[in-house]
Amino acid sequence: MGAKALELQSLSTRREATVPVAFERLFEREYARVVRIAQRVLGDASLAEDVAQEAFMSLYRSHPADAAYAGAWLHAAAAHGALNALRGRKRRTARELADTAERVDSAIADPEREAVQAEERRRVRAALSRIPVKSATVLALRYSGLSYAEVAAAAGTKTDQIGTILRRAEDALRKEVMRDG
Repeated sequence: MGAKALELQSLSTRREATVPVAFERLFEREYARVVRIAQRVLGDASLAEDVAQEAFMSLYRSHPADAAYAGAWLHAAAAHGALNALRGRKRRTARELADTAERVDSAIADPEREAVQAEERRRVRAALSRIPVKSATVLALRYSGLSYAEVAAAAGTKTDQIGTILRRAEDALRKEVMRDG
């Protein structure tokens, strides 16, 4: 093997050794936020963790973990993945069964209040699945605690446009919720 081949092999080995470290750092920095974004949409911690895992695996397979856009990409992937899961029939059925079990367990505390809150959550999630994906994504990101700048980066838009986009998304969501009930 020539000197050039040894040098290329050495560079390749060093790159492979740093990728997992960069990915691990990204995971430690972003995992909780990615789960929170998905959970905000889904209302189910277990499904949110599944969505977060898929987002990280997708990033790992297709993008460099140390890319400047990696965090924003993960936030958007979490919102999109959660919305897709929300729209899926199988998962919707499982979530409704879990909500029913939760209501039964907490019915002892205040059945009327719990029933009203559960119905409101159901209506909001149903309405969220009917508005445009970009609107639902922006709402999910913002109400998961991301700043306007972070929402803009994840949505691929300018920070100064997020306020308007959010207002329009909230209006669309409000109309869908009102239409539902």
